[in-house]
Amino acid sequence: MKKTRVAFLRSRASWVPIELVSFALVLYAVKRRVTGMAAQKDRVMHLSEWENRWQEGKISFHRPHVNKMLKSNIDVFMGGRKEVRFLFPLCGKAVDMKWLADMGHSVVGVEVSEKGIKQFFEEHNLTYTEESVPAIPGGKLFKSSDGRISLYHCNFYDFSSSVAGQFGGIWDRGALVAINPCDRQRYATLIVSLMNKDCRYLLDTLVYNPELFEGPPFFLSDEDIRNLFGNDCDIQLLQTEDITEQISKAWGLDSMIEKVHLLTLKDN
Repeated sequence: MKKTRVAFLRSRASWVPIELVSFALVLYAVKRRVTGMAAQKDRVMHLSEWENRWQEGKISFHRPHVNKMLKSNIDVFMGGRKEVRFLFPLCGKAVDMKWLADMGHSVVGVEVSEKGIKQFFEEHNLTYTEESVPAIPGGKLFKSSDGRISLYHCNFYDFSSSVAGQFGGIWDRGALVAINPCDRQRYATLIVSLMNKDCRYLLDTLVYNPELFEGPPFFLSDEDIRNLFGNDCDIQLLQTEDITEQISKAWGLDSMIEKVHLLTLKDN
């Protein structure tokens, strides 16, 4: 062991080796991160809280422009396919839906807020029909007049392939990072059941210090993704971007990284 000593940790008799100090600092940082993750793990938001946010206009998670991570990865997302049927879980009024529909694809969204769904159609000047969904008690289907966009008003866990079939693409921006962490495995199982054999699942996640922000959106590591989907899907990291200056300071964070992964079903 080196004889270098650290002054601020000296005792009357000796100095503490710098290697021990470094190790202690690493352990302290890990402990803080684990503590923050544990706090988020127990965080629960009820559907009524999300609906209240819509009613009160507290929807900072909504973006008025097409997501640039989606744009920059659109070619690999499409995989050379045309007229893909896309799913938007927890869709809100995402403008990405209209963007993909205008490219000739069809879009199915699922959203708990009826206000959010109606705002989507109104803000894009789209006429639509409204009907009940017999397979989902209390569920409604809002469909654009051209048939390209269908938005289901229901709890996402009441949605299934028996209601709307399977999909060739899933764009998950603000869904997995928004659900209660205790429900992640349930969510992942449902997502996999909604993927057809050629489905390409584009997953947008956020990495930050969970001790500084309780979420949502929640911290989601690469290891979390592997634990949730690794048995069923091949996982590829497509893009990583530092968005600290854009977002995280408003949430009291010192850094935030946005990542996009592509998930495809493994060959059986």
